[in-house]
Amino acid sequence: MSEREFALFLGCTIPVRCLGYEASTRRVAEELGIKLVDLNFSCCGYPLKQVDMITAKSVATANLALAETKNLNILTICSACAGTLTEASVNRENPVGEQVKKEVEKQGLSYNGTIWVKHFVRYLYEDYGLDKIKEHVKNPLKNLRIAIHYGCHYLRPSEIYDEFDDPEHPKSVKEIIEALGATVVDYAGELDCCGGGTLTFDQKLSATMAKKKLDNVKKASVDALVLFCPFCSIMYDGHQKFIEEQFGCPPYNIPVLYLTQLMGLAFGIDPVELGFDYNKVDVQPLLDKIGGKG
Repeated sequence: MSEREFALFLGCTIPVRCLGYEASTRRVAEELGIKLVDLNFSCCGYPLKQVDMITAKSVATANLALAETKNLNILTICSACAGTLTEASVNRENPVGEQVKKEVEKQGLSYNGTIWVKHFVRYLYEDYGLDKIKEHVKNPLKNLRIAIHYGCHYLRPSEIYDEFDDPEHPKSVKEIIEALGATVVDYAGELDCCGGGTLTFDQKLSATMAKKKLDNVKKASVDALVLFCPFCSIMYDGHQKFIEEQFGCPPYNIPVLYLTQLMGLAFGIDPVELGFDYNKVDVQPLLDKIGGKG
């Protein structure tokens, strides 16, 4: 197992709705000397957790077993996928463990617990290291004021993540962004949910929750909102115009960037390679501010 070779778990949403996230992750990983291997993964199982825990855990465990056949640890860039796969990897000995084992064996697989799962951002912070990240910064983002959206699943439940960061007072992403030279701006409701969890059954509620966050970010006078979860991006970037129309409020004009896109800019990578063409809210003012190409 190579120290910097991993199986990349994209999940279901990113390849079809968050193309800029995938593009920027692959390009930043390349810059950092991290090899990402694509396997024939299925859904992580998260959508099934509320209706059939056995099936949900079986699907997750089968993905772990597949990576284990290649002797590869897993990096994922979806917070929900990270939580579901991590939970399956650390909770093998539980009341449903034997049932899950039998379901996975039906696919000709078995999981022996020899690999781990981490969100790409956690890996960068915890294993790759801030000092090594700084070595790749060619274009320090000194002129940028950045707001962070941590989301619900990146740090919760904390016990399955070995409590590597404090879910009530997180610092990991802040320290990564500061390593890029940018200023992180605190704002009201920083740890609030994006509302994505209610989108499928109560669109008005989800929009109301996202609006509250956008209102607070706007008051903070930042250059961008940075996140690292596909559904959070859908709410704040993909639905920003919808929220403006729904509530009749003035345009927010808040660029929403994936953390990997921000890292790529600091590394001097062309915005086109970082998937900025897929961003819904205009990012050109931000690119102009740092001297990036549009």
